[in-house]
Amino acid sequence: MTRLETAYREDARPADPNAAEAPRRAMVSPLDSPPFPDGEWQLGGVAAPVGVPVAYGQFPLQKALSCTRLGSWMQRRRIEINGWINPSVNLSSSSFSNYPLAYATRPNRAEFDQLVFNITRVEDTVQQDHVDWGFNLSTLYGYDYHYTVTKGVFSGQLLDHPDANQPLPGKVYGIDPMLFYVDLYLPAVAQGMVIRMGRYLSLPDIEAQFSPQNYLVTHSILYTVDPYTQTGILTTTRLGRQWTLQLGINAGNDTAPWNRSARPTLQACVRWVSASGDDMLYPCVNSWNTFDYNYNNVQMYVVTWGHRFSAHVHTQTEAYYMYGRNIAGFGPGGEPGVPGSSPYPGKAAEYGVVNYLNVEMDSGNMLSFRNEFYDDTKGQRTGYATRYSSHTLGLTHWVSPDFEIRPELRYERSYDVNAYDGGKKNYQLVALVDAILHF
Repeated sequence: MTRLETAYREDARPADPNAAEAPRRAMVSPLDSPPFPDGEWQLGGVAAPVGVPVAYGQFPLQKALSCTRLGSWMQRRRIEINGWINPSVNLSSSSFSNYPLAYATRPNRAEFDQLVFNITRVEDTVQQDHVDWGFNLSTLYGYDYHYTVTKGVFSGQLLDHPDANQPLPGKVYGIDPMLFYVDLYLPAVAQGMVIRMGRYLSLPDIEAQFSPQNYLVTHSILYTVDPYTQTGILTTTRLGRQWTLQLGINAGNDTAPWNRSARPTLQACVRWVSASGDDMLYPCVNSWNTFDYNYNNVQMYVVTWGHRFSAHVHTQTEAYYMYGRNIAGFGPGGEPGVPGSSPYPGKAAEYGVVNYLNVEMDSGNMLSFRNEFYDDTKGQRTGYATRYSSHTLGLTHWVSPDFEIRPELRYERSYDVNAYDGGKKNYQLVALVDAILHF
């Protein structure tokens, strides 16, 4: 504990401006991190784009272990343990539910969102001399498990505990082994290929399940209702400095391969970055198969565009179209405005677009302004057949490299029916703040 305290104190000191940069085989990092969550344009399915170095031992727990026999053994093998604690508090115009705001679904309360513990080894994709390997075991405990659980992996705590007195079903707090995968890096394939096998985060979104990887506290509606994780095999291949190709097969969205709801599902993405590094385009077929709807079996087509106006200002825009085939209750003949009321199965689709404008104020502060439009055409994803808009302004303040505070203000509206506070209102105003302590 003394060494851990010392590590926190050392991290709070100003960084050495003359420190040598790690070797790099990729284009120059386009963004500053901090204050932005990541210094690279987004690319799911890998710890970092092929050719980008990943720092080892940058968090206090690993530093505290460094002088022990265990720490020395881990350092020789580049194995690291780290994590974070993430509580939040919100004040809302709603009284029963903030949904489809996520993850702070319970209004007017403090919430324990995430305690995440990671054990990881990141493959070295900068070198091209030898095959390398990596792995990740990431476990989440907290309220946010409601959104991250995959069917067949501790999912009974959510699916087997309906509760009409809570905004979401399931136990209030739960545990989710969010990530469990192994990586194999093959430098001789094109300019480097990473093969990932196991459970990994869904590829294309600007946002992510883990709090430190996001620009804001809350998530867009677009993100709230789309796939979260897949379990399968994914390849990420660097074709050149500007081009990356991803191909994969998995058991379906948020479904384990051993669960009877699993369906073989394909993924394909391409990422292009301009020679200047100012633009990024990332189109994805995130999930495609020919099966009818079965536990989140949606077909999803998505594209993300990033643009850097200057070293301190950039924007990211994501749009998707998503649908399920032959979903029970969504065919013809249903009661108007009541989702799932048809005696027949049918197609239900949804689409949306979200934009982030992100501004670096200085090395420890960032502003982010998010605007979105979402149309849940039949109400299959949110429970209400309506169009939505949401507008969110947030600040990220880094107190130190290990501690960040994020206040946020969000206004949203539904246009066709009352979709907020359990169907009582057509608008919602929420003020939030969270804190992230890395360890």
